[in-house]
Amino acid sequence: MRTARMLALAVLISCFTITTFFVHHARAEDGKKYTIAVIPKGTTHVFWKSVEAGAKQAGSELGVNIIWKGPLKEDDRSQQIGVVQGFVGDKVDGIVLAPLDATALLGPVRSAKASKIPVVIFDSALNGKAGQDFISLVATDNKKGGTIAGEELARLLGGKGKVVLLRYGVGSASTEAREAGFLEAIAKHSDIQVIEKDHYAGATVGEAQRMSENLLDKLRDCDGVFTPNESSTQGMLNTLKKNDLAGKKKFVGFDTSASLLDALQNNDIQGLVAQNPRNMGYTAVVTMVKHLKGEKSPETIDTGCALVTKANLDSPEIKKLLGRE
Repeated sequence: MRTARMLALAVLISCFTITTFFVHHARAEDGKKYTIAVIPKGTTHVFWKSVEAGAKQAGSELGVNIIWKGPLKEDDRSQQIGVVQGFVGDKVDGIVLAPLDATALLGPVRSAKASKIPVVIFDSALNGKAGQDFISLVATDNKKGGTIAGEELARLLGGKGKVVLLRYGVGSASTEAREAGFLEAIAKHSDIQVIEKDHYAGATVGEAQRMSENLLDKLRDCDGVFTPNESSTQGMLNTLKKNDLAGKKKFVGFDTSASLLDALQNNDIQGLVAQNPRNMGYTAVVTMVKHLKGEKSPETIDTGCALVTKANLDSPEIKKLLGRE
């Protein structure tokens, strides 16, 4: 009887050892050998730091190596192209890219594919074809986000008044979609006049502030303002504060840094369209790993957005979206 028990225990230990070996071996095969390059549009905005956190969380959970590298400024096309080309030369297993120019980055992405390096596009669209030039687009529904902003500003204005739109940058597909959604929503209100829509904020808060100051006469004349990303919103906020206009103009912006949320609580901003950048970075890496394992993903994955106001800031849903639980 004792011999039988000892034999059974030996078999159990042997099976556990074999199982442990295969689990460890599977993890190594499935994940740890993969190196994935994650390339943002820029590296200074709070938004990108949240994306990085999500990407690295996914990398840690899946056992893959994440390399985070991008241009300093969001208008440095040549630098971002160089980063992509560098990773192609390094023969990474996959590239996760937020193209700062929808056209200029198409060639480098196709070159990566020709070198058998798959690409997931995130945050901002590329003028290529999902499933052909790249695997998937993982992003906010940016047009929907712009529509939400337009509808909220129209509500705040009671359906009438003058509006200023300060655009972000030429070639940025994500913000162009937001601007289009905003203008379409505003166009449904015949008593709202868009008195400015042809100027661009540029890639930094400083540039956005300078451009906002150039529009000061129109800002004084308008009733409402929309800006389509973090830096343009912060730059506009700085100008409104500097000229004693903050809180006197209905202001809806995009993205949710600590400074912008403070402005929301202080009534200097009335609405912010919040994305989920951490989820975006996380999901983009997960999508790449699935592809490397031979699994299919949808061509478009919506990572969600919502309107944040002072009234709903402490709601469970918004706290979860903002990571403030």
